[in-house]
Amino acid sequence: MISLNLSASLNPGLTRTRQNPTRFSPLHAAADKPFSCRYPLGLPQIPNLQIRDSPAKRPFLSIIKRSRSVSAAAAAANPDGESLSEEAAAKKEKKAKNLQLGIVFGLWYFQNIVFNIFNKKALNVFPYPWLLASFQLFAGSVWMLILWSFKLYPCPKISKPFIVALLGPALFHTVGHISACVSFSKVAVSFTHVIKSAEPVFSVIFSSFLGDTYPLAVWLSILPIVMGCSLAAVTEVSFNLGGLSGAMISNVGFVLRNIYSKRSLQSFKEIDGLNLYGCISILSLLYLFPVAVFVEGSQWVQGYHKAIASVGKPSTFYVWVLLSGVFYHLYNQSSYQALDEISPLTFSVGNTMKRVVVIVSTVLVFRNPVRPLNALGSAIAIFGTFLYSQATAKKKKIEAGDDKKN
Repeated sequence: MISLNLSASLNPGLTRTRQNPTRFSPLHAAADKPFSCRYPLGLPQIPNLQIRDSPAKRPFLSIIKRSRSVSAAAAAANPDGESLSEEAAAKKEKKAKNLQLGIVFGLWYFQNIVFNIFNKKALNVFPYPWLLASFQLFAGSVWMLILWSFKLYPCPKISKPFIVALLGPALFHTVGHISACVSFSKVAVSFTHVIKSAEPVFSVIFSSFLGDTYPLAVWLSILPIVMGCSLAAVTEVSFNLGGLSGAMISNVGFVLRNIYSKRSLQSFKEIDGLNLYGCISILSLLYLFPVAVFVEGSQWVQGYHKAIASVGKPSTFYVWVLLSGVFYHLYNQSSYQALDEISPLTFSVGNTMKRVVVIVSTVLVFRNPVRPLNALGSAIAIFGTFLYSQATAKKKKIEAGDDKKN
């Protein structure tokens, strides 16, 4: 009796079950399963359930501990935990920027080739460079007005001082553009580009007159340019004095444009290259078209009929003229965008390689005869422009170092 009461006191539910054997007792059913969850379904809570972290019973715990120890060792070896991620992000950003610049350079070269080919095709059947040059500026002006009107590109804040400062560079840009078109109409495209590679010579001469000084390396670099251009001119099959003069005047115009742009537009740095070129195109059109009407306007109608008769289909001639105008603006737009993103040295080297690509492409397309000495002179001149870009870049680095010291 004592033992029965003791059992009842220890487990009253067991007594009730024995009194009513047909009743199912969850407590009795769970008596053989001490680790089963019996809470909160009216069952007593197991107060202290302890599980030993034995590697044999719980192998994943040892794996976690080992991984934590490895992470701690790596963190101790690299105190700055974020340096690796920052370096990876910097490399990724650099790759993206290089890809973007590669696309810009590729477009710049491709657009320049397309312009030179269709510009020459149009001039071969319609030898009126003043009208064609005016149309190219007109196409660029319309392009920029569309971008600004539909807010595809931010419109610059144009003020009276900005327009006044832009009058000089726009005038010299007009001179450089029309002179190049005149040269293209009279000689082979390759010859014009060889002569235009002598632009650094005029840049050094005019800048020296305005007070700039250059080291000996810069002056020596222009010697192969002069020699190469002279050899190419003497051996050029399609040599024409008007074509040579046009290319030389074009060099003068673009050099003066660059010089006066640096001097007069210093206080308008908030206007980026694309908007600056768009404004220059509009002002240049206003400069050029009235003079074009005066110079050759009376011959346009007759020349148009001859061009259509020569081509056969009016649409073909229209496409040539349209492509020359659109791609003239696009290649200049790409060059200004590249100049905003890269150093002047990289741009100069890219511009030199652009002339090589254009010369080779136009020779292949138009099958211009090239003599060995002519090719040698062209190569020497282009190599001279590369040496010039290297020498001027070194000069700028020295000047920048001197400014930091002061």
